[in-house]
Amino acid sequence: MTEPLTPEELAALRQFDTPTVSNAIETFNLRPRNEGFMSPEIRCLFPELGVMLGYACTAKIVAERPPEEGTAVSREEYWRHVLTVPAPRVVVVQDLDDPPAIGSLWGEVNANIHRALGCVGCVTNGGVRDLDEVRQLGFHFFAAAPIVSHAYVHLVEFGTPVKVGGVWVKPGDLLHADQHGVLLIPLEIARDLPEACCAVQERERPLIELCQSPGFTLEKLSALLHR
Repeated sequence: MTEPLTPEELAALRQFDTPTVSNAIETFNLRPRNEGFMSPEIRCLFPELGVMLGYACTAKIVAERPPEEGTAVSREEYWRHVLTVPAPRVVVVQDLDDPPAIGSLWGEVNANIHRALGCVGCVTNGGVRDLDEVRQLGFHFFAAAPIVSHAYVHLVEFGTPVKVGGVWVKPGDLLHADQHGVLLIPLEIARDLPEACCAVQERERPLIELCQSPGFTLEKLSALLHR
C-alpha cells in the first residue's frame, strides 16, 4: 500500500474489534500467529473509547535523570515530524528507563498538544497521568501504568523504530487497538481487511448460533466443525 487509507476505509476498519482484525490477518499467512501484537503489559486505560486506529509517529524518552548536554531533542522538531505522518496519528513512545514508568511524558498538556496535531492516542511502555482530563478529551492512552510525576522526562530520539510491548514499530506503521490490546496491521493488506473480517464473522456465526440454541448437542457441534 502506497497511499494512506481513505476516511471511508478507516471507518470500515474501525467497525471491528482487535481480535477480529487479528483473526482476519491470520488468513493472509503473512506472519506467524504469535507476532504482530503487543504484550499485555500495554494496557488500554480508556476501554470505553472503543477502537483506536492510526499511523505511528515514534519517539524515545528518558525520565530518571535530567538531560545531559546535547542529549535532549527539540520538541518543535519532533512536532514537525509528527505532522509528516498521515492522519490519523498514534504516537508510540519507548521509555528507555530501566525499569520504565519513572516519569510520564503523557498528561493533560501533551494530550491536548498531540490532539491538535491530529493524533488520536498514544502507546507507551511507560506511564501516563491526568487520566480524568485526558479521558474527557477522547484521547486514547495505552500504557504500562498510571503514574504520578513527569520526573525529568525528555525526548532523546524521534522518527526511528521503537520497541514497545515486544513489537517493533516504525513511523507510518498502522495500528489497530482497543480494550484487548494493540495490533500492528500489515500495510499491504490493510484495504482488504474489512472484507476478511466479515468473512471471519460469517464463519463463526453458525457455531455461535448453535451453541446458543436450545437444540445444541455435541453431535451437531462436531458435524458443524467438520463440514
